[in-house]
Amino acid sequence: MSSRPSQLPHWIEIGVLPILNILMALAVAGLILWVIGANPFSAVAILIDGAFGSGYGWGYTLYYATSFIFTGLAVAVAFHAGLFNIGGEGQAVIGGLGAGLVALAFDHHLPSVVLLPLAIAASAVFGAAWAMVPGYLQAYRGSHIVITTIMFNFLAAALMVYLLVDVFRDPGQMSTQSRTFEESATLPEIARLFGWFGITIPSTPLNLSFIWALICCVLVEMFIWRSRLGYELRATGLSPRAAIYAGIKPARIVLIAMAVSGALAGFVGVNEILGVQHRLLLEFVAGAGFTGIAVALMGRNHPFGIVLASILFGALYQGGAELAFEIPTITREMIITIQGLIILFSGALAYMNRPWVERLYLYLASNRPGGEAPTHG
Repeated sequence: MSSRPSQLPHWIEIGVLPILNILMALAVAGLILWVIGANPFSAVAILIDGAFGSGYGWGYTLYYATSFIFTGLAVAVAFHAGLFNIGGEGQAVIGGLGAGLVALAFDHHLPSVVLLPLAIAASAVFGAAWAMVPGYLQAYRGSHIVITTIMFNFLAAALMVYLLVDVFRDPGQMSTQSRTFEESATLPEIARLFGWFGITIPSTPLNLSFIWALICCVLVEMFIWRSRLGYELRATGLSPRAAIYAGIKPARIVLIAMAVSGALAGFVGVNEILGVQHRLLLEFVAGAGFTGIAVALMGRNHPFGIVLASILFGALYQGGAELAFEIPTITREMIITIQGLIILFSGALAYMNRPWVERLYLYLASNRPGGEAPTHG
């Protein structure tokens, strides 16, 4: 990232630059498709139609996007505090465990109106607690947050294997999963919600956790940019020494940032465990924790950009499945390659286009009637 202040307005930083990066990634992907004998324009048309061409496609796209919003927000909150939390995968697993434990314990005793808020709160508490351990080690023991969060991803996976094999496995079955929750512990599908108002849409895994993800975006925006604690968090991320001089305690901020980050990642369990699977099982996160890193980078760590980037990756997941079905020469590995190119151009090469975009913007701004180009800090 450039050390000098940006002279670009915010809408270019979080809008135009990511779109240019995506277009470059798609251009390279189109060249690869052309080399293997596929028509890149037909492939893009099939991908877009599979993701957005029907209510069914939209449902799956937004279902995938929901988990990416949670993990993207988790990465972004930590990043604003100067932390690179790549443990979203493990925090999501433990968050799902928390939601599942509440559902298994109380689904026979409590109504949905009481049980679902408890399960959602448990997913946040479990995810936050899991993230605070690496946060504590960083703040008070000097352990690097990247190393410890990677380690905790593996620990979370191992813990879930033990619990589902030896503790919660449904008696009489070989698969590593718990019993199915009662109806009171399941989040309604969006299709069912629309049905209450007499509107019929296709049944998909999209559930009410999507609405909660959007609410979390608003809450994160208010927390980071409109609260005193958010100011302290951003100040610590920009300069820990200056923050100390201002009376801020960086160790406290690290713990708070990791707790909020872990809680957000834990909400993936709400989408998957309460909204779709309705049981505890292995590998329900399916890489969403790592995809959240790319989502946060592409969205410039801003909730609005994260929503757009999450929908893009959701479209790649859903449209990519349709593309692999329609064109046999395009395999699942090719879809992963396209995703990797987008991550490459949005991450490692994120600022490649910035110099010429900035020059163009300043040139156009200086030639407007009225004069001088504005600057933006």
